[in-house]
Amino acid sequence: MNENPQNSNKSNDSEEVDLGQLFNVIGNVFNKLISFISNIFKAIFSVIIFSLKVVIVNIKIIVVIMILAGILGYTLERMKPKVYSSSMLVRPYFESKFQLVTNIGYYNALLSNNNYETIADLFEISKEDAHELVSFEIEPGPETENDKIIQYDRFVKSIDSVRANEISFDDYLANRSIYSGEIFQITVSSRKNDIFTKLENGLNASFTNEYSIKRMKKRDSLIGIQKDNIISQLAQVDSLQKIYINVLENESQSQASEFSIGGEGFSLSKDKSNTREYDLLEKEISLRNQLRDLDEKKVDEDVVFDVISSFQKVGKNVSHWTDKYALIFPLIAFLILCVFYITRRTVLYVKSYEA
Repeated sequence: MNENPQNSNKSNDSEEVDLGQLFNVIGNVFNKLISFISNIFKAIFSVIIFSLKVVIVNIKIIVVIMILAGILGYTLERMKPKVYSSSMLVRPYFESKFQLVTNIGYYNALLSNNNYETIADLFEISKEDAHELVSFEIEPGPETENDKIIQYDRFVKSIDSVRANEISFDDYLANRSIYSGEIFQITVSSRKNDIFTKLENGLNASFTNEYSIKRMKKRDSLIGIQKDNIISQLAQVDSLQKIYINVLENESQSQASEFSIGGEGFSLSKDKSNTREYDLLEKEISLRNQLRDLDEKKVDEDVVFDVISSFQKVGKNVSHWTDKYALIFPLIAFLILCVFYITRRTVLYVKSYEA
């Protein structure tokens, strides 16, 4: 049986209507999206133009106020006393770095409380010079990548192996404290540029404490015990060497009784002793190297600290961006004008607003 042509035409018309409606919906969505984006750009453009208009209309007032603010900032910048700084590098031993960091914090507390008499006594300087001090700072000194790797390796060996696998090299560097370093940089800021060398004796005294002195004495005692032990071992090695030499001399003087059977020789004397002169010589060299290392360690670390680099005689001028009043004051003045204008417009709008 043939299909009805009329029904077929109605179905095609219905599909065309559905597609037409779908395209209209998609077109409307795109139009709204384009209109929304266009309105955003128009709003941004309007804000920029409106802001420029306000600036252009009031340019004379803005320029005058900013110039006055710049002059005021420049004057205060010139009147403000200059600050100078100088640094020294030190290497503490026997855990004296803990006392050093504590004392630096103590000095800053004294300056904050204007306790210049105590500062003058600690550093053996005049009270006038103490008034010129601004601050003390301490931070880890310069380190090479190898120094950081060595510290990380030492840290990993000091903790549990399971925990060590969870801590990466970057994590260690990010979380280590100031006490992790071996070299420290001490920076002093002062309003006087030639005061820094006078402070060295007082800072050097910051390292000395009973705990560090006890550790140094304990180290020296342990070195003495180790040296006595090594010297005793050397004496035993020397005795063994003499015994072996005597054995060799006796064996070289004895004559061996030999006879031949079927062309093969046999000896009636005892076999020669198997001496170990070379092993004894190696042992003696090793012991003497250990003895030398102990002497070198005691010589290298015979003080509580070492000064790697002293303060410069004249400090360098310290200048931060926060001290540039000639630039900061005009910017602040412009921001204040902006806030004043926005506040004024808001008040006028609220007063004239009617629900």
